[in-house]
Amino acid sequence: MKFSSQEEYGLRCLLRLGKQYESGSLTIPEISRQEGLSAAYVGKLLRVLRTSGLVTSVRGSAGGYTLARAPERISVGEAMAVLGGRLYEPAFCAQHSGEERVCTHSVDCSLRSLWRSLQLVLDQVLDKTSLRDLLCNETEMTDWVGHLVTVAGLTPAAQ
Repeated sequence: MKFSSQEEYGLRCLLRLGKQYESGSLTIPEISRQEGLSAAYVGKLLRVLRTSGLVTSVRGSAGGYTLARAPERISVGEAMAVLGGRLYEPAFCAQHSGEERVCTHSVDCSLRSLWRSLQLVLDQVLDKTSLRDLLCNETEMTDWVGHLVTVAGLTPAAQ
């Protein structure tokens, strides 16, 4: 399982706007410089985020981009869905049937059960995590995620 650069950098742009939420807007060149990304790529990401309703833009000399809602009202799950989709969608099996019209495992598939369960866990964590939650330092976030893992009854893997 891999996350795309669009998801990673899109979240970074949202977090940059989240840090600026109370203070005002940021321009594409400002975000580009602060995040170490090309202005063209930041423009592309902000277009996706604006089209989805997660950010708003104002043109002109005093313009720029801002979050469309307060950081605590935007979940990471919502942002990830906009930026790259979900890990597993029900249509996945129909799209990956191999050379057959219907997958040979369509009636009884242990993989489908695994992917569905994994998506459920991801949804629970990502939907409970807001941009506001991510506006902390790494140690605080590690503690917060550890709490979620404990509440879910999971054992975190050693890193």
